[in-house]
Amino acid sequence: MTVGIVLVSHSPAVAGSVAEMAAELAGPSVAIRAAGGTDDGRFGTSIDLIAAAVKAADSGDGVCVLMDMGSSVLTAKTLLEDLEDDGDSALVRLADAPFTEGAVAAAVLASTGQDLDTVVGSAEQAWSMRKL
Repeated sequence: MTVGIVLVSHSPAVAGSVAEMAAELAGPSVAIRAAGGTDDGRFGTSIDLIAAAVKAADSGDGVCVLMDMGSSVLTAKTLLEDLEDDGDSALVRLADAPFTEGAVAAAVLASTGQDLDTVVGSAEQAWSMRKL
């Protein structure tokens, strides 16, 4: 089992492309799920898509969720609050991280079997990976 990764973007294509890149670098042991766009494929966010992605990515070691901006953050926070109300939030963490760099850092570290806190920390440290 490994920590799963969920990528929340307003764009289905962006979420899917970043998931593809992270999966290529992390390998098949990490469940990486894209939750981009609305339920009908338009630009936006969907709490139902995010919830389904979290469920699909969860192998029991937790799920690190990365969001691109704006309402994707708000929607992911709302899901986390719903999970807290149901008592199911202990193994879902939102990472304050750059979307692409954070996804890659989290996925690669998850592939080494690190725990949820370490994977989230790696994603968040990706802020310092920017080029000069």
